[in-house]
Amino acid sequence: MNQENNSRTPQDFASQNLSGRTHQTFNNQNLGGRTTPKDFFLHLGVIVALYAVVIALINLLFRVINVAFPQIDQYDFYSSSSISFPVATIIIFFPILIVLSLFVYRIYNREPAKKQIWVRRWLLVLTLFVAGVVLAGDLVTLVYYFLDGRELTTAFILKVLSVLVVAAAVFGYVLEDLRDRLNSSKRKTWAIVVGVLLIAAIIAGFSVIGSPKTQRLMRYDDQKIADLQSIQSQVVNYWQLKQTVPTSLEELKDPISSFGIPVDSQTGASYEYRRTGGLSFEICADFNLPSRDSGSKSAAMRYSEYGFESENWQHEAGRQCFTRTIDPERYPPIKTLSR
Repeated sequence: MNQENNSRTPQDFASQNLSGRTHQTFNNQNLGGRTTPKDFFLHLGVIVALYAVVIALINLLFRVINVAFPQIDQYDFYSSSSISFPVATIIIFFPILIVLSLFVYRIYNREPAKKQIWVRRWLLVLTLFVAGVVLAGDLVTLVYYFLDGRELTTAFILKVLSVLVVAAAVFGYVLEDLRDRLNSSKRKTWAIVVGVLLIAAIIAGFSVIGSPKTQRLMRYDDQKIADLQSIQSQVVNYWQLKQTVPTSLEELKDPISSFGIPVDSQTGASYEYRRTGGLSFEICADFNLPSRDSGSKSAAMRYSEYGFESENWQHEAGRQCFTRTIDPERYPPIKTLSR
């Protein structure tokens, strides 16, 4: 054996080393090659951007459906008709998704073995699993509502279809990508179609809910309602303490409790207040827009104040006054309670 090794020339050793390195390189390529930090964060960024766009799109569609088909017999206190956040998420994350995807596929074109790295396959399989679970859960919800005898409203059907279509699209795209069936033209087609659908969803959102200017005016009106509710609460507390309705808002000022009289955040003007009787008063404000769903139960609940369930804060555009009458049985004087 030693004689055999001694008889080998330096060229033989060099050839053996080269063969070993070639064999090792071939094995690395079969395993997808080495995963660099750049590979990891590029693929992670693509998946995060994809999830952000998908969640924002579903959120946007749900909010549009809630406004277009309001539920008058139900009200979710935490729901919001504003589409600003989902639209902002789509505007920022969809271009990020496109740019990161371009970087990733350029790497694939230079190094096809990168398609087999573990981080890509794990993230794609995870996304495939999540999309499949969402699809199954969506169908289970639909069947459950049907079997349970619940009313399948238009809003509910549209929400189920929205989730079904979005999840199915993600499932189909990821499955094709995992099977390496997406060439450059197919990826470009997917990007164009998705981009057009996102733009259509955003346009539909603004057409149903209103432009950013309309949203700003609605927030002003919401703040005015909140201010009037605060004034109303202070008037009731004042009556409970002194058994009389204040004649002006100045009487409500209390430096100890740090209560200050709110003013119109849009104009800076004071709200109108007038005492109309021994137990009644009137508060007024100027509104930019009529309240949504006027006359519906949800609108009445939206602006309900504890103790004033029979009252609501529905309003038209322009000057609107709200007359309130204090019920002494519901709001007994505090001095009477302390005896």
